[in-house]
Amino acid sequence: MNDNNMANLFTDLDRSGPIPLYYQVEQRIEKAIMEGALPAGARLENEVALAGRLNLSRPTIRRAIQDLVDKGLLVRRRGVGTQVVHGRVTRGLELTSLFDDLTKGEQKPTTELLFYSADKANDTVADRLGVPIGSPVLHIRRLRIANGVPVAVLENWLPEHFLDISEGELSVMGLYEILRGRGVTIRVAKQKIGARTANTAEAGHLDIDRGTALLTMERAAFDNSGVGIEYGSHYYRPDLYSFEVTLVEK
Repeated sequence: MNDNNMANLFTDLDRSGPIPLYYQVEQRIEKAIMEGALPAGARLENEVALAGRLNLSRPTIRRAIQDLVDKGLLVRRRGVGTQVVHGRVTRGLELTSLFDDLTKGEQKPTTELLFYSADKANDTVADRLGVPIGSPVLHIRRLRIANGVPVAVLENWLPEHFLDISEGELSVMGLYEILRGRGVTIRVAKQKIGARTANTAEAGHLDIDRGTALLTMERAAFDNSGVGIEYGSHYYRPDLYSFEVTLVEK
C-alpha cells in the first residue's frame, strides 16, 4: 500500500467523538489487513512518521500499533520495522507439529537448520526417550519461519534408529511429516507448557529484544507400543503463537 492509500484509511477519523483515536486507528489498520489491502509482509511507517502524517500524538499511534502486535496481526522486527503477518498461530493441545499447524493455517513455513549432530543421550534425554544414558541420538535444532517472520526454535532428540534422517529432509519438511513417511504413528505424548524470558542468543534467533517473554513447550512422544519417538524442547514468540485447550467439567 502506497503512502496515499495508507493516508486514505484515516480520512474519516472522528477527532471529537467518544471513540478513542487510538482505537479508530487500530480498527482501520485491522480492517485493511483482514481485507488484504495490507498484505502479509507489508511494512508500516514508523510511529513518528505516521503520527506526523495523521496529525496525531505518538502515544496514540504507539498504542494502536501495540494492540495490533498483541493480536498477532503486526510484528516488530529489529532493523526492519513493523510488518503485517497473517496472525497468531493457535495450536490445540493435540498431537500436531508446528509445520502442520502453519500449513493448515495457510501460512508458508520455512526452516533454517541451526544444529544437526549425532549425539549421546544425557540424563534428561535418556529419561524422556526411555533409552540408556550415553546411547546414540540424533540432536537437531531448527528455526521455524512463517511468511518470512521467525516464530519458534525447535530443539529435538530422536533415538538411534532415526540417525539417518538427513539435513536435507529437515530443511524442507516438518519432523512429524518425516516420521509419518517412515510409517511411524505417534499415539501419546507428555507435554509441559511454560514461560520464561529470552537470552541474547534466543532473542537473536527470533528477532526480538533480550528479556522478551517466550512461550515454552517440552514434549516426549511415544508410539502405540510405548517406545519413545522424540523429545523436544521448544520456545515460541507469544505474540505470534499460543496454545488452546478445551476443558470439560467431570
